[in-house]
Formats: sequence, C-alpha cells, structure tokens
Amino acid sequence: MNTGSFSALPDPALFEPNPHFADAVNRNIIQSEIEGGVHMRDLLPGSVVSIQTLNHMYKMVVLGEDTALISGHPAFCPDPTEVRIHGCTWGGSMLRSKFLGRGMHLEFEHPVYKTILTSRILDIQATEARQSGNHAARA
Repeated sequence: MNTGSFSALPDPALFEPNPHFADAVNRNIIQSEIEGGVHMRDLLPGSVVSIQTLNHMYKMVVLGEDTALISGHPAFCPDPTEVRIHGCTWGGSMLRSKFLGRGMHLEFEHPVYKTILTSRILDIQATEARQSGNHAARA
C-alpha cells in the first residue's frame, strides 16, 4: 500500500569511481569517504581543528580555505605557525586537495621548512567558529 509519503532528505552525494583512475586510486578515495574527514572549504575562518596523528596532536585554527595557524610538532610548529594546507595523501604522491582525512597524511607548506607530511591521521575533531560553548562537530 503506497501512502504517498516520501523523504524530504536529499540523497547523499556518493563518490562514483572514475573509469580513468586506477582501481587503487578509486579504492583510496572511497576509503577516505568511509573513514571520514573534513574539507577546508566547509570550515569558517576561526574554526579549530584538532588532528591526532600517530606521532603528534596538532591544533589548527583556520584562517581561510587553504591557510591556517598550526601547532603541535615540537620541531616544525611548537607555536602557532601560519601554513598553507595542501590537503592529505595516502602516503604517496597523490594528493586529495584541501581535505583532512582519517587514515591519511596531512601535507602543508611551512614558511621555513617547506613541505611537511605528517604521520597517519588517527582522528579529527572540528569546532566551527560560529559555535559556542562545548558544541563540537565531529569530522
């Protein structure tokens, strides 16, 4: 029996494998969607992102779509340092631009040390600038 009801929620935008990419590339992209992450374009300036990698806990304050203040590495950024966020890699040369993803490696450009690649990201937590109090958006 059809009641005529429907969901007002839009279908999620799922990744469709690209026939021009190698299977391994498509698998990596799909895996990053499963493990989760956040796109820099979705974060307002002032948003704070905590990034737990295998070796360090980074704190990132978003300045713009590809810039941030980052701290958390004892040698490269013990104090907040303005960097350009390239995105994340799977450990190789393929970059998912301006995306921060679990299971991936953050790549950013440091003003002195140039390209920095972190250890594997274990967890990401983002608190948007417009939120107040203890309300956190989990990435």
